[in-house]
Amino acid sequence: MFFVVKRKSILFYCACIVAVIVLAVSISSSSIAGVYFGETTRKIPVYSVEIDDSADRVIALTFDAAWGADKTLKIIEILKEYDAHAAFFLVGFWIDKYPDETKAIAEAGFDIGNHSENHLNMPRLSAEKIAEEITSVNKKVYDLTGKTPMYFRAPFGDYANNLMTCIEDMGMVGVQWSIDSLDWKGLGVKDITERIVPKAKSGDIVLFHNNSDHVLDALPVVLEALKNKGFRFVALSEMVLTENYYVDSQGVQRKR
Repeated sequence: MFFVVKRKSILFYCACIVAVIVLAVSISSSSIAGVYFGETTRKIPVYSVEIDDSADRVIALTFDAAWGADKTLKIIEILKEYDAHAAFFLVGFWIDKYPDETKAIAEAGFDIGNHSENHLNMPRLSAEKIAEEITSVNKKVYDLTGKTPMYFRAPFGDYANNLMTCIEDMGMVGVQWSIDSLDWKGLGVKDITERIVPKAKSGDIVLFHNNSDHVLDALPVVLEALKNKGFRFVALSEMVLTENYYVDSQGVQRKR
């Protein structure tokens, strides 16, 4: 009887050891990094940036432009008044319709990002079509401004690994946002301000739209409030890294 019990115990312990080995093999090194260092095998765009200097409060303002341009030049004026940098993510058909505004954005010293050619659901496209959507906008921006976009923002904020792989292969960085003003919903000044100012932290990326209903009224209020809290309004190119970085599972870009 003693021999049977001992044999069962040995078999049990062997089974446990085998299970542990199988589990360890099934976890890739990148997955282990995800557990211990916040990295993930899922490709994630930059939602915000880790800022090393806690005393330097920086924030990046971004404006998506797909429909309408009536307020774009006034937005540029307001930003200049507050010595604020910003980035404008442009759709290809918007550039076709508003080449003067596109050039004005570049001449003001603001970053121009790529927002796709036709504002489609990008992850559903083939790799070839994704490349066409991005390449087309890059060429249009370069032809008008002499600069090629470094950052890409997907329409609807819809990302997947196939899209992110294409962005990376083209030497670009996918950029999302950590604070959404929801200005496109027609929110008033008070609501837009309350969505941004109380939660703002260094390294955040804020989303506006260039032709939303109340953007001209809300923007000065937001800028003034953030400035009073010690924020500098920096270009994406000053804040978002383009090499030697990883994006953790929360979308925070960190130096390697």
